[in-house]
Amino acid sequence: MLANKTIVLGITGGIAAYKAAEIASKLTQAGAKVNVVMTESATKFVAPLTFRSITNRPVVTDMFEPASEWSIEHVALAEAADIVVIAPATANTIAKLAAGIADNMLNCLVLATKAPVILAPAMDANMFENPITQENLNKLKARGFIIVGPEYGRLASGKIGLGRLAEIEKIISTIKQVLGRGGDLAGKHIVVTAGGTQEPIDPVRHVGNRSSGKMGYAIAEAARDRGATVSLITAPTSLPNPAGVEVTRVRTAIEMKDVVAKAIVQADALIMAAAVADYQPKTVAKAKIKKDASSLTLELVRTPDILSEVKGNFIKVGFAAESEDVIENARKKLEKKQLDLIVANDITDALSGFDSDTNKVTLIDQDGKVEELPLLTKREVAEKILDKVAGLLSKRKE
Repeated sequence: MLANKTIVLGITGGIAAYKAAEIASKLTQAGAKVNVVMTESATKFVAPLTFRSITNRPVVTDMFEPASEWSIEHVALAEAADIVVIAPATANTIAKLAAGIADNMLNCLVLATKAPVILAPAMDANMFENPITQENLNKLKARGFIIVGPEYGRLASGKIGLGRLAEIEKIISTIKQVLGRGGDLAGKHIVVTAGGTQEPIDPVRHVGNRSSGKMGYAIAEAARDRGATVSLITAPTSLPNPAGVEVTRVRTAIEMKDVVAKAIVQADALIMAAAVADYQPKTVAKAKIKKDASSLTLELVRTPDILSEVKGNFIKVGFAAESEDVIENARKKLEKKQLDLIVANDITDALSGFDSDTNKVTLIDQDGKVEELPLLTKREVAEKILDKVAGLLSKRKE
């Protein structure tokens, strides 16, 4: 997604400027060409040499410095950019951009570019909440600027409030989302489920399946980065909400079924990566069950089979986590649930476990084609699954 993209990273004069070094580093590691432009104030907080060392590229700090590899720098940089990101964006910078004031290299570049612009504000809480700042931000939003953050937390002043620079991962996720607008899933609505449902026994205990949610979240993020509108329906996990994704949190299989039924009304694909519990207690104790008896008997009943029950003209992708006869059992599930694609994996493989960041899966489609993938990261597996989904959606157009 970021490889070979030209990203202008603008840095303005706030204490959060030091965090921009991590942004530059992560973007560079991902293969992006990062051109850093710093205001004079920004250089008081972090030396340009820091960014030059990270990106292995010149850092622009002066409107009137001799041109290096660019002719008229603000024009050349503006034209070359796939996206412009200003992090941190101070109240002063926001005000000048809203007023169209071009008194430094960064502002000139923003006025000259046709690329999308992301602003990540960072400032004192009182400055951010000031009506003038809010009015300026609203003006920029109306002009198509994308605003990320700020977040609530401890500020440089020692106060607690809204003004911290957005988390680095959130900024980078937003960059990916914006760059992916023209991807092969642009204009498509993808519904993804994740996590393991929890069927309550009493207010404390539950019946559930082991699932970290990592696979489903990876699919949601990958679909977002390919231009899709993504609805993520997740059972309990410890994972943060992906930026740019509509997230609905549920607990039980019945709750997940109800939310999925609403989400798929105009969906193009449903990818059921969630580990839905097959059984739930017939009755749920209203109070915590005491450990008085030497044994406890629970009567379990079936939960809804979401994939079998939901209907509609959309691509249906299921998962088969098996401990034996993996391919045979996955084929049966594919046919029984009338799926377009099933993702099968052997849960006895330690490198492909629930909490692992890697997965080794086999893809089986409705035509019976079997594609065994090598051990990959879950994000790489997500991309392979979405390659198939994109192909199936393309065929439906023909």
